[in-house]
Amino acid sequence: MKLHVIPAGSIQTNAYLLTDAERGEALLIDAPGNVWDRVGPLLTEEGVKLTQLWITHGHWDHKQGAAEVLRHTQAKVIAHEDDRMLIETSEIMEGLMGKKLGIEGVAVDHWVKQDDEIVALGQDAEVRHVPGHCPGSVMFVFAALELAFVGDAIFAGSVGRTDLPGGSMDQLKGSIRTQIYSLPDKTTLYPGHGSATTVVAEKNGNPYVQA
Repeated sequence: MKLHVIPAGSIQTNAYLLTDAERGEALLIDAPGNVWDRVGPLLTEEGVKLTQLWITHGHWDHKQGAAEVLRHTQAKVIAHEDDRMLIETSEIMEGLMGKKLGIEGVAVDHWVKQDDEIVALGQDAEVRHVPGHCPGSVMFVFAALELAFVGDAIFAGSVGRTDLPGGSMDQLKGSIRTQIYSLPDKTTLYPGHGSATTVVAEKNGNPYVQA
């Protein structure tokens, strides 16, 4: 299995493309604007089909390119229902930001919740609900691979913003302490912006949330 880190869109939001040539399948986690320009050629190059799109939360920069991805693939969309309106109704997010963002709503095929187990590329992933940055924020934990995709809940040395509607710093701190810091220390965290980090690095050095 290969992991491709693809910063895309106007604010360089990280998309993560996981591919498995033996299975002929791929998984995309988040879909920032114009991400298909990078994803499409990679799928062709590796001879795989995109079968799933997982959305960590409903903010515009993580789903701006989702509709285009779905026009080219038969990927099934997975997200948390607390962000239904943000994901399915583009006008909601545009209203929150106060400007036109050029995004389309997309239909979600399967709503996930805390402790759900989902499978992609033959790998089991655990869903953990991490609200605070956004009501429907989730992270996807591949325990066997010792990695987790955390959206904008936490970054290397920082945390997600909480000033948008539905945000709460107290709730975010609780999510980080109970859901992220409870993972094994060596787990690699792949955030929605910036570089990867580890659980132990953030427990020991994140200035916003101490373990």
